[in-house]
Amino acid sequence: MPTTPSVSPAATATATAADPAGAGWSPPGRTTALLTVTGILVVGQMYIVLPLLGPMARSFSASPGAVTWMATGFGLAYATGFLFAGPLADRYGPRRVIVLGLLATTLTTLAVPLATDLAAGCALRAVQGLAAASFAPAAFSVIATTVAPQRRPFALTCVTSGFLAAAVLVQVASQALESLAGWRTAFLTFGPLMALAAVFARRVLAADGGDRAATVRSAFAAMPRLLATPRLLLLYAATCTLLGGFVALYTAVSLAGPPGVSGNEGALLWLRAGALPAMVAVPLLAGALGRVPGRVRLPAALALAGAAALAASGAGGSAVALGAVLLLLVAGIAIAAPALVEAVAAAGGSARGAAVALYACAMFIGASLGPQLANSLADWGFAGIVRVVAAVFAAGAVLSVAAFSR
Repeated sequence: MPTTPSVSPAATATATAADPAGAGWSPPGRTTALLTVTGILVVGQMYIVLPLLGPMARSFSASPGAVTWMATGFGLAYATGFLFAGPLADRYGPRRVIVLGLLATTLTTLAVPLATDLAAGCALRAVQGLAAASFAPAAFSVIATTVAPQRRPFALTCVTSGFLAAAVLVQVASQALESLAGWRTAFLTFGPLMALAAVFARRVLAADGGDRAATVRSAFAAMPRLLATPRLLLLYAATCTLLGGFVALYTAVSLAGPPGVSGNEGALLWLRAGALPAMVAVPLLAGALGRVPGRVRLPAALALAGAAALAASGAGGSAVALGAVLLLLVAGIAIAAPALVEAVAAAGGSARGAAVALYACAMFIGASLGPQLANSLADWGFAGIVRVVAAVFAAGAVLSVAAFSR
């Protein structure tokens, strides 16, 4: 919570009138908008290669299945980076970590097109993932410490929905940019955009202040205790299923999409863009959804995603039917993500920052394993893969029920 200087009652009243969220807090609109848009750019790098599997495979003389390691390499490094980014934000301040992290992500994103073979591409993607990991934990810290308490649920829902929307928006942009000038164009476009985001972050976000961890080591100290907490372990396991199933399904669309969709660039573009209404609707419904207890909202949302995945296996070759069930699946994930953050933060107690960093790590461990799950099941065809994805979401729902019973 930010520290506020002592002021007179009249000054406090004036400040409160000017800032409806309360004197001393950051303007919630600008802060939320910046973090949401920047999150789309940064988190979208996880998914940027999914529409590029074919073109990259041809460029590197490799199979599309082998190129999925460029997604997995990024994701594993990204998840590992969260373990360091959270403590660094606690020690040095979230705004500083966000700005420097965005500059590092800019450079590493621009380096990926320099790869001349798959091994170099995977290595550069891993470095990019480590740099990109600086953003999410620091963004959650900004919300927790600079946004007024009554505005935090909306800000949190917008930012987490932005993280999920990145999977759709950046895939659509990546596919469009590749069709214009090749796969390298996608990275060459997003790199400068993240540099621009760093400039805005420096200007818009509140200056770092308040208590700081004495050392990075002290900021790490809470993690072993958190990993020994049964409720948190169950929540982290449920978190792995969230993006694990999501990314596996979208990888399956690229690798083994159903007849009438696979290889049809127009249909693939429509499928990726068709989930966007769910990304917009869920934040608008944040108030109503927030009144549903987390112990009900979280497993119900994961169950919805699982049911949608199961329905996708029977969609046949209809792009319209598949798009409709993917819309429901994305809605379920968009509802579940903030519910998981809330549950993890509450279970973390005074070590909330470390708990949320572990949550982000678990989420993207799942995301990094998703492409390999789809690739390993490619011989099962699209329907077989998405049935397994449905089981993954069902397991997440069961784990979340078990967590709330502890």
